[in-house]
Amino acid sequence: MATVEKPKAGLEDTVATSSAICYLDGDRGVLAYCGYDIHDLAQKATFEEVCYLLWHRRLPTRAELGDLQSQLAAARPLPEAILRLMKTLPAGNGMDLLRTLTSALGHYDPDAADQSPQANDRKAVRLTAQIGSLVATLGRMNAGGGPIAPDPVLGHAANFLYMLTGERPGGLQTRAFDVALILHADHELNASTFAARVAAATLTDIHSTIVGAIGALKGPLHGGANADVMKLLLEVGADASPDKAEEVVRAKLARKEKIPGFGHRVYHTEDPRATHLRQMSKDLGQRAGQPGWFAMSQRIEQLVKTEKKLYANVDFYSASTYYVLGIAVDLFTPIFAVSRISGWTAHVLEQYANNRLIRPRAEYVGPEYPQRYIPVEAR
Repeated sequence: MATVEKPKAGLEDTVATSSAICYLDGDRGVLAYCGYDIHDLAQKATFEEVCYLLWHRRLPTRAELGDLQSQLAAARPLPEAILRLMKTLPAGNGMDLLRTLTSALGHYDPDAADQSPQANDRKAVRLTAQIGSLVATLGRMNAGGGPIAPDPVLGHAANFLYMLTGERPGGLQTRAFDVALILHADHELNASTFAARVAAATLTDIHSTIVGAIGALKGPLHGGANADVMKLLLEVGADASPDKAEEVVRAKLARKEKIPGFGHRVYHTEDPRATHLRQMSKDLGQRAGQPGWFAMSQRIEQLVKTEKKLYANVDFYSASTYYVLGIAVDLFTPIFAVSRISGWTAHVLEQYANNRLIRPRAEYVGPEYPQRYIPVEAR
């Protein structure tokens, strides 16, 4: 019987394709988009610039950036049919709603039947704009408010916070969320991105690829860790001291419970995204008069690093960052999609451009071949 080389479980360290989008070095803690270090982008770029970079492999000129901003602004208002559908769907998991509504968007896209590269480029821009509007509106409606139309003057990060809360955010809030979007925009062949590329390899439409990505992101082993971090902090208590947080986490460690927000399949040192989110959590907490979340988080980080030799990942400090921004915990994973849609679409476009159907092999471990068929009356 023919055999194939046995990969590691979960395809760990298996190179599945080549890509010009994202570079990771887990030993050195490096994350780069198209050659640009994430620290440089987080300090200097906007999310819109990063979207252009992921899609085109270079930063935009001023004119190109302005054109992209105009395209995003034009695409942000949701079709009335989508808003009506939102009101009729039963209340439930935000990722379930996002999955269904993203699929529905495909019916109303003016380029739905066009699979040309130019049409798919336009659909990538529309999806990036619309996913933000979907998640903000879902959060708004879950809180009992009505939909708020996007403001064409505001950028992507500010528009999201405005559509979610009904208040125009300040500069610190806008920049913090903008940086969070940049940090989450892409991460090579993570589960949801790989799911999108597998779907794209069949030459299905781009909306279907993103629905697949959202389904993968919904899984608790991929997209839900920051919500679990915030639930842990809330379990400790809003007014609890760092000492109380350490006491609670020590007890969990003694029971061999996993502490969310630590460790990563790729990074063997600090997740470079956590570096920025840690500072954002501190700055936002101080500005909002809620420094306790950061103080507790910092103590938990020190404890887990000492006891388990694990580093905080992107999810750990994004939890308190989002919470202080006024974002409900059940919206944390959908917000992941608000950012990662840029990376998903970049990978889908790259797959379309140099496609080969993704069809791996499996190591067979079933009953020995050949088995003899026994008639049912003789079994």
